[in-house]
Amino acid sequence: MKKSSLRYCLIISYLILFPMILLPQSEHIEVGVDEKLGDYIPVDAVFITSEGDTVALYDLLNKPVLLALVYYECPGICSPLQTELGWVANKVDLVPGVDYKIISLSFDHHETPAIAAKWKKNYLEGMRKKFPPEDWLFLTGDSLNIKKVTDAVGFYFKPDDENFVHAGIVVTVTPKGKISRYLFGPTFNPFDVKMALIDAQSGKTNPTISKVLQFCFSYDPAGRSYTINITRIVGSVMLLGIGVFLVFLLIKKKK
Repeated sequence: MKKSSLRYCLIISYLILFPMILLPQSEHIEVGVDEKLGDYIPVDAVFITSEGDTVALYDLLNKPVLLALVYYECPGICSPLQTELGWVANKVDLVPGVDYKIISLSFDHHETPAIAAKWKKNYLEGMRKKFPPEDWLFLTGDSLNIKKVTDAVGFYFKPDDENFVHAGIVVTVTPKGKISRYLFGPTFNPFDVKMALIDAQSGKTNPTISKVLQFCFSYDPAGRSYTINITRIVGSVMLLGIGVFLVFLLIKKKK
């Protein structure tokens, strides 16, 4: 390439890139989800339960949590999302209160414990299996504590007249408050939910079946779902076959 052509390309590239460098970059998206896997939620954030009790999040995180960010009087996605969450809880073969709990947190600071209590009763009565009321908490709070949690999770919303524009997600949180997985609604795959809860519990000893599932399935960040890990399984089978073959050769040699 001639020097004049190279100089011309450099000038053009500079003219294109320089304005992009000068343009201010937005700090975060206006509405949607900026995933913060591995970060921690503020466990010191304080909220009020549907029964009127004041609690800090660290009082609730004694097991993996499905954290639903909603507002109870939502005319759109929140109601089907929570109905779906109740349906999934019936399908997942994990024990609520033992293996996990659910926390619904209203991001509308105008909503009251009375509103939360009304909707909690509505969702629990609509479930096919009985769900322990103490293991599905419906929380409300002030704008400061709500913002601490939504910012930590990367959940962004904005008012729209009397409602809000927002995404529909459930976040799995470990017993130590670490963000483990994002589950995008309003529909959920029961297997993905189960695996997300198993992953959230991975800091502690897992039952054998949980270890097998974690070995055979891997989380796909692009598809936001769990897929069978063919490479890992085939590799393990091959290693096992080689091991059996070597044992066979050693035994045959001794004979």
